[in-house]
Amino acid sequence: MNATDDPNSTPGPLQAPVQAPQAPRAGETGLRRRLLAFLHPSASHSAFSATLLLMLSTLLSGVLGLVRQKYINYIFGAGPQTDAYNAAFQLPDMLAYFLVGGVASISLVTILNRYRAEGDEAGGDRALSIVLNAMIVVLGAGIVLAEVFAPFYTRVAFRGFDPYQAALCTSLTRILLPAQLFFFIGGVIGSRLLVRKIFIYQAITPLIYNLGIILGAVFLHQRFGIYSLAIGVLAGVIVGPAALTAFGAFREGLRYQPILNLRHPAFLEWLRLTFPLMIGVSLVTADKWILAYFASNDTGGISRLTVAKTLFNAPMGILGQAAGAASLPFFSALFSQNRLGEFAVAVNRSVSRVLAASFLLGAWMIALASPIVDLFRGGSFTPADAQSTALYFTIFTLSIAFWAAQGIYARSFYAAGDTVTPATAGWAVTLLSIPVYSLLFRSAGITGLTFASNAGIVVQTLVLALLLNRKGLVRLSGLEFGELARALLAAAISLAGAYAIAHRVTVSHSHLRDIEVIALGTLVWALLAAMVLRLSGSALLQQLRSRL
Repeated sequence: MNATDDPNSTPGPLQAPVQAPQAPRAGETGLRRRLLAFLHPSASHSAFSATLLLMLSTLLSGVLGLVRQKYINYIFGAGPQTDAYNAAFQLPDMLAYFLVGGVASISLVTILNRYRAEGDEAGGDRALSIVLNAMIVVLGAGIVLAEVFAPFYTRVAFRGFDPYQAALCTSLTRILLPAQLFFFIGGVIGSRLLVRKIFIYQAITPLIYNLGIILGAVFLHQRFGIYSLAIGVLAGVIVGPAALTAFGAFREGLRYQPILNLRHPAFLEWLRLTFPLMIGVSLVTADKWILAYFASNDTGGISRLTVAKTLFNAPMGILGQAAGAASLPFFSALFSQNRLGEFAVAVNRSVSRVLAASFLLGAWMIALASPIVDLFRGGSFTPADAQSTALYFTIFTLSIAFWAAQGIYARSFYAAGDTVTPATAGWAVTLLSIPVYSLLFRSAGITGLTFASNAGIVVQTLVLALLLNRKGLVRLSGLEFGELARALLAAAISLAGAYAIAHRVTVSHSHLRDIEVIALGTLVWALLAAMVLRLSGSALLQQLRSRL
């Protein structure tokens, strides 16, 4: 219980009544106390407040990510160096994905939830320590091997790179590889906070990560060039996901134990749950690997796709990633308590609301794609680069609802302790998608790749939904189809209105004009969407108002 929730607690300085003629009203004081409780480091959140907090975090992180991307574009543009930098993330990402299942906390949350339900906090800390220690050894060994074989990997994975690009990509890869160890440490330790419904650290660490890259570029680019970005990545990961999360866990009573026991039941259970994630490949992760492989044949192609994906992920993360990350502990708790009916209702409710919001947000993104992307033009990032990127961004946005929904469907399996089914489905979809990427790239270049990416994620999402339905865990009939239809209608009308406004304004390469167009288009989009939702009897606005 927080101090703000305890009626017997003594008010702190920010809670004490102000002895002045203009004292705050009771409502204002209550709002302030709720806000302080919402942001308190030990605050335990509900599903909605956790989603709201992570959405706010993702929004701020997205803004920082856009600032970071704008600065990178301005200094380095879309060329061989930036292609090499973006490609350098691939081997570290693959190493973490195949050795620790990408996100270690997904399967560990389920285990720690059970220890907590049984009142065995010491056992939970011991299990966490064993998993952490064992996989640090494994991942550390993997990083050493990857450092050695990085040149070979670069030549195979990016055949379109010339010798200079390949050498630069290898050097940057070697700097970025150790970051995965700190990501893993933060993920494992952070799982202890997640089972306690404490999300503030998970909300702050992405901000620190992005700040690390930005500050690295600002202060080091003149001396180290493109290497300044990699240095910033490493510093941001160490300070944010690793150090800050560890501070929060120890603050909440974590008792770390330096023991190594590969036969401990908790470690074997974690390995059983995580192994399918280690050997499974989901198109959600593999998509960027496949895109980079083909785009390496087009100078600047990786960089332009990266900018388009960064712009796409900024708002998409607010819906899909934040809602998915916040939902996992709650889905897991419902399933572990055998409340299967409530579990299914919670999943369908989450998916329905995320889909409805995605329709509306996607309409805004498509209507204003050109001025949004043009804001990132300047310096070394040319108008031609911005025009191509705007096209990729628009095509990616067509699939935003599926990207958002698949995260919730996947976490529904994880909460049920089933990591085999989504891993198997992921492999099947990925393998079947590769020929489609190849065919569309040969016929339509990078534009074809963006359509292949959309097709793949649509299939991935539908397969997960159908498998949940077939297993009787979450029935597709439980989706709020009426609400989805009303949201889709509002999206179509608001898109048409905002698009008409945006394309009637005189085209100009002025960032001020871009901002004016975005502001006017946003106003039209919001008014039309709200009007259609209200007239069609949608409950979406009322649900949002009541929650807030």
